[in-house]
Parts: sequence; C-alpha cells; structure tokens
Amino acid sequence: MSGDGRESEGGEEEVRGARRIPGPRGAADDLDLESVPLPPLPPPGSAAPAGSVPDQSVPEPSVPEQSVSEPPGPEPSVPEPPVPEQSRPEPPEAPEALMTSVPDLPHRVLKALLGAWALSACSAEETAAVEEHLTSCAPCADEALRLRDAVGLLHTDGSLDLDPTLRSRVMDGCLGRRPARIPVPEWAAPYDAETARLDALLRDIGDSEWHAPVRLRWFEEEREVSRRTTVAGVIGHLTAVDGLLSAALGLDDPLGCGEAPQDPTERTERYWSSAHRPPTRAVREPWRAQSHELIRTASFAGRNVAEASVSYGAFALPLQDALLDRAFECWVHGGDIADAVDYPYEAPPAAHLHRMIDLAARLLPAAVAGRRRSGLAGPAKDLVTAGAPGRSVHLEIEGHGGGDWYIALDSPAAVGSPERVVAQVALDGVEFCRLAAGHISPVEAAAGQEGDREAIRDVLFATASLSRL
Repeated sequence: MSGDGRESEGGEEEVRGARRIPGPRGAADDLDLESVPLPPLPPPGSAAPAGSVPDQSVPEPSVPEQSVSEPPGPEPSVPEPPVPEQSRPEPPEAPEALMTSVPDLPHRVLKALLGAWALSACSAEETAAVEEHLTSCAPCADEALRLRDAVGLLHTDGSLDLDPTLRSRVMDGCLGRRPARIPVPEWAAPYDAETARLDALLRDIGDSEWHAPVRLRWFEEEREVSRRTTVAGVIGHLTAVDGLLSAALGLDDPLGCGEAPQDPTERTERYWSSAHRPPTRAVREPWRAQSHELIRTASFAGRNVAEASVSYGAFALPLQDALLDRAFECWVHGGDIADAVDYPYEAPPAAHLHRMIDLAARLLPAAVAGRRRSGLAGPAKDLVTAGAPGRSVHLEIEGHGGGDWYIALDSPAAVGSPERVVAQVALDGVEFCRLAAGHISPVEAAAGQEGDREAIRDVLFATASLSRL
C-alpha cells in the first residue's frame, strides 16, 4: 500500500534504516517543529541503540529483509502509512498561557475595532487586545462606552420612544447658554410642549393611519357620550377650538371671517361639515402653523395678554388658563390618536401635569354649583360669605404631578379650607386627568374615599362634567 492507501504498482522496495512512523506529539511541539531535535538514526543493518528512538504508540510495520548490493546512499523518503482515525490519540491541550496571548496591534487598528467590539463581533484575540488597550487609552475608552450605549438602543425589547422631558431639557440647556431674546411665557410652556409632542407623533405615522378610526369620549350630566371620527378629524377638532384663542389675540380664525360659533362642539361640527372630502394628513400643517402663531403672539405680547379673556360660549377663561386648557386637550387627544395607531404616548412632565390638575381643581367649585342648579348635586348645607372658608373636600392627588387641593362645596365664592374638611378623596394624577377628560366614569375612578359620601360623589361627578368634545 502507498501512503495514500492505494496499492503501489510493482510493489515497494525495502529500505533499510528508514525512519519509523513518529508517535503522537504534544501540542507544545506543534508550535515550532524546527526546534524539536530528531533522534540519531542507527547505521544500516544495525539495531537502534536503546532510547535513541522514542517509544511509538503505533506498531512498526514489518519490512522484509533484502540484500543490498550497493553501498548505502542517501535514504529515499518512504510515505508514511495513514493512522486510523479511531486509533489516533487526542493531543493534549496547550497551556492556557499560550492560548490567551494578546496580539500587539497598533492604535489605529484597535480604534477601528471598537465598533465590532461593541457589537461583540471580535475574535477572542481581538477582544482581549481591545480591552487591554481600553485600560490605558482614555479617548478610546470614552468612544467604546458611547458605542456600547448606542448598541443598547438596537435591542427590540426596549422602547424607542423619546423621553417626554427630552425637549424641555434640551431647550433649558440651550437657553442656559444663550437666553432667548423673546422667551416663551411660563404659562404657555405646557401648550408649547404638548403641541410639539403631538406633532412628533403625527410626523411618524403613515398616510393610511390618518384614516384610522378614533372614538372621542366625554361626560354629559350622568352618562358617557362619544363621537366617532378619524385621526385627521381629531386634528381638525383641535384646529377649530384653538381658533377661539386665535380670535382673542386678533389672529385669523380657521372657520373664516363670518360669524363663527363660540361653543367648542358647535365649532367642531361646523369645521367638519365644511370639508368637501374626508380630511387627510393635509390638516397637520395648518394646525401646527396655528399653534406656532399662538405661542409667538403670546410671547411678543408679554404679561399684559395673560389675563385677556377667551370666550368658550357658556364660560370664559383668561388666556393663560385657556392655553393650559388647550395643552390638556392636546395631550388627551394625542393619547386617543396613539391608541388608534398603537403608538406609545406618555403623560406630560410632572410640572406641566401639576398645572393642568391645578386648573381643573380651580374649576371644580363652579362645576359643583352648576350641577346643583341643574338638580344633579346635593343642596348647599352651610352658605358663607364670599372669601370665607366653607365646607371642603380634600382632594389628594398622588404620584405624577400630585399635590393637595381643597374644594369648596357650598358656593364658588367660598374658600376651600383644611379646617373645614368633611371628606377626602385620593386619586393618582393621571387617573384624575382621565376622569376630568371623561375617559372614565366617576363610578370607575379608583379613588380612596373617606368622609361625607354625598360630598365625595358631588366632587367626582363635577370633575367628569369638566369634559367636553
């Protein structure tokens, strides 16, 4: 047989003194074969001295003797017969110190490997080299941390939605370096933030999602009501009601120059009916331009415009409260749109949410009185003069945007007082806002209640009555 396992033609000649098939070597020998000394070969025809050839694990094949007619010349190489795979012993493992050697790579190569290292795409040797380099190179260490943080954003199990406070933090950072020449009034900041958040959501949805069905819900007297529209229809509704503020500031009314109704529901119906075709994403730009114009005009007008009256038909609010009311409705309807298109949408920052809750709490005494005139609330039990402390309900708002408010029960002119508390209601901040938006009924509100049951019911139902289309 030849060394590749085939029979040789005519047979092989015997060669005396040929090297024996070597046995298995340690893995350390494989690192430098040239450095391994070969054992001395015995002269032809003589036996090898003891210990000159290492013990072999494969038996030496028998070679028949053959007479040599000529003096021995150079020894021809003899192919080594293959060793069966199952009988070949496994080489011992190399020493660990040799396997974990760190290659010496230049700085530019190591810097180029940082991206692959952040993605865990380097080999073991490259990883060891990069990590050793990061212990001594501060710029590369900073870059490696930034790349690892960026890789963390690629994980699908995490939310890619931006932090709702990011915009305000960026603006604060910019204004801290160079204050605005004409700053946005503090009372207009919630409206500025909520319109920007809703606009970011609208930019991120596709054309078909503008026709996704949205159900607007609110509370009337003792029952919930709703109206079905689309995402584009919701933006049209916001545009129509924001027009009340535009008219108060002397800007163009989106309903035109004619006699426009002041009631928010009537304005919305007028806007929807005037459209010749179902609204599309084309409604976004006019709404956004109107919100920018409102903020710009309020900023240039200064403090004097904060108390300008904005009529809603049945009631009126100062401009600063009207902008806060519009910020609240923008957030609520932004959540309605987000639910319709399956989009994450967070609550406003705590400072802005606190202002929205404060506005609702200040409107509650008048709402209780209005329901009492309609026979929907209990009678007044202790009338006091205007400005005097009256019977009160302690409204404790917990969590995000929370605080304590005291709601006067018997007259809008009375002052809520902790000394005259007859009941206490505890609610989460977002849950209270959902109640004020008519998205949950007073019966469903998860409230901690203690004290006068009638007073608690009057306050919860009055909160729900603040909602409207």
